Amino acid sequence: MITVRSTLISIGALLLSQTALSNSSRSDFVGNDACTSCHEPQVQDWTNSHHDLAMQEANERTVLGDFDNATFVYEGVTTTFFRKGDEFWVKTDNENGELQDYHVAYVFGIYPLQQLLLPIQKDRLNALSIAWDARKSSEGGQRWYHIYENQEPVTAENPLHWTGVYHNWNSRCAECHSTNVVKGYDGQRRQYTTTYDQIDVGCEACHGPGSRHIELAIAGKVDHSQTPAEMGLALSLAARGQWSRTPEDDIAHRVTPLTDQTQVDNCGRCHSRRATLGDYHYGQSLLDTHRLSTLESPLYWHDGQILDEVFVYGSFMQSKMAQAGVVCSNCHNPHSNELVAEGNTVCTQCHKPETYDAPSHHRHSVAGAGSACVACHMPSQVYMGVDARRDHSMRIPRPDISLSIGSPNACTQCHEGKGDAWAYDALQTWGVNGRFQDLNLAKARYSANRGDLRALPTLESLVADTSLSNLMRASIVEQLGNLGSRQLPSAAAMLLRSDSPVLRASAVRALRGMEPVQRYLMLRPFIKDTNLSVRLEVAQLLAGIPDSELRPQDIADLKPLFAEYLAIQNEHLDMPSVQLQLANFWLDRGDHTKATAALEEALQLNPQLEPAIVNLVDILRRDGKNDEASALLSSAIKRIPDSGSLWFSQGLHLIRLGQTSEALVSLRRAAELEDEGSRHRYVYAIALNDTGSGPEAMSVLEKLNGSLPGQPDVLNALLAFARDSGDRQRYERYRSQLAAVMQATGQR
Repeated sequence: MITVRSTLISIGALLLSQTALSNSSRSDFVGNDACTSCHEPQVQDWTNSHHDLAMQEANERTVLGDFDNATFVYEGVTTTFFRKGDEFWVKTDNENGELQDYHVAYVFGIYPLQQLLLPIQKDRLNALSIAWDARKSSEGGQRWYHIYENQEPVTAENPLHWTGVYHNWNSRCAECHSTNVVKGYDGQRRQYTTTYDQIDVGCEACHGPGSRHIELAIAGKVDHSQTPAEMGLALSLAARGQWSRTPEDDIAHRVTPLTDQTQVDNCGRCHSRRATLGDYHYGQSLLDTHRLSTLESPLYWHDGQILDEVFVYGSFMQSKMAQAGVVCSNCHNPHSNELVAEGNTVCTQCHKPETYDAPSHHRHSVAGAGSACVACHMPSQVYMGVDARRDHSMRIPRPDISLSIGSPNACTQCHEGKGDAWAYDALQTWGVNGRFQDLNLAKARYSANRGDLRALPTLESLVADTSLSNLMRASIVEQLGNLGSRQLPSAAAMLLRSDSPVLRASAVRALRGMEPVQRYLMLRPFIKDTNLSVRLEVAQLLAGIPDSELRPQDIADLKPLFAEYLAIQNEHLDMPSVQLQLANFWLDRGDHTKATAALEEALQLNPQLEPAIVNLVDILRRDGKNDEASALLSSAIKRIPDSGSLWFSQGLHLIRLGQTSEALVSLRRAAELEDEGSRHRYVYAIALNDTGSGPEAMSVLEKLNGSLPGQPDVLNALLAFARDSGDRQRYERYRSQLAAVMQATGQR
């Protein structure tokens, strides 16, 4: 059931209840209307903004799309948009691929696209993946289109189909499009009782509940010298600060340093790639309410540029602007969502126009598109088919990095048909040279992602570099963990001492491969960390420590930590990823029954969740249920025939059953499908060699070593194969390569 809580409080009601409220510090949600009398300019700015119109009831005034029996065909399915009296309806494919009529309950957003929210069940809304392009006709808009039109087809059996969990409003959308949302999911009944106080992103969505503030204002007890608590507010968002630039300065600076990230974190809870930890509690840091994604592939390019739909927080926190104390409201009016000035004037608030808004700097015609600051420093990426969003890391174009790792650059985004080499030569001609450190970082992260241990010395050095953003250092330490760096314990220990919860949380995650006892000794002081994200990461990593290796006091300390972890996860049992995390937790705790139940629920929510299938197969095998494991793998591969992980799992399963020839067929297919990493090709080669196909095994590994160099396991195998075959020349070549890798990483 979806309901709006009736919490709107009038000024008159507050006056009548003033006596009752005066002895309480509790604050309730009162609605936007209660703010108007004192904050009329702000309310006027907010009215008809993207926040105001984030979600609306579907009616004649709010629906933008063509419902005059308009049709749209996608993958053989004809969707029809029509009306029944004053109501708007859609006939489209349901979860079984059959046509069904759906009433349009709400509309989502206004520009550059508008989506429709359709009731799947009485308690559940889903966002239709056919959206209305709200742009002008001259820009290609005023049409129905599919938001996945340039991707692999999304049909009814696909988890990304509009009827599936990833288009569910209750869990995926509501938090950021309405005010004070409580999801209210019952995992036992698989039902929602979602509530919100206001349908849109109202005043209290950012400022927190306002009843106490209004009570104090009526009593004349509010002035701007007070703290937020004294004014009856949960938090203060007034962080624009005072900026100063003398005539001699090229760039302005804050008069007083920015002391906290409350405003940026508050915006970041919706404008970031993150996972919700629980219902939002006003005034807390972002990592106390959400798990923040780091700059991991494939969300970001290895140099930190945006790639997937990550919104803007992660890119902005990498920027020099963030390091200088710039906050969102320095550039954006938080109420209207518009820029505070037009064009380059936004930037020249701080950057001297004579220096930066001039051809001598931008090297383009003043009237041309290339003269815009954002053209070079904030290139855009298009998401959902038509929604162009700018990278907020505000970096200079780096075609030299593009040449090294294949990342984009602003030059070739505008100058289509020109290559990265052309762009590099142009910048060199202008005398523009980016920091070597940035190139080094990008190349090292790129190589590390490919398993090349030669990247370790660079990453081990950079993780301690405080000139880098915390998000970048957090991403680096996680890569050190993935590569098994010998410097990881000292690097993690350094970051665990940081004041930044982002660094502490990533340092914890990086320790996953460490021996259990050593892991516990390092993380024991953080069982009661002040930040929720950090504590949850600690809980995940300590779940696998056997009680037999702990003292009674240690076990007692872990009990409330695990209880907190489970309580948070139980709020989000409608998410397949959470069920997978729970399964891993229970596997670590040795409870196969609960792990199995979580995996089965994950697959109920998303039948194509490959890690859940693989883990469930492993449990079935451990429990001696080989026939069930075989059947599960066979049916999964039929549904997802291009899944390398499933073919690989089947290959290992068949080897354990002694069906070697069948196993090789599966492993070969897994190797063919592998486009990242090397494990599938490496294991296939080992299996080939073990079955007497040494030359073929050598060929597979040589190709792998050519495409992904610097991997000791591969080189060791090649060394062994060459030795066993008596190929001295190959043996010496691979011995030399392995020695170079070991030397580069400080190993012998």
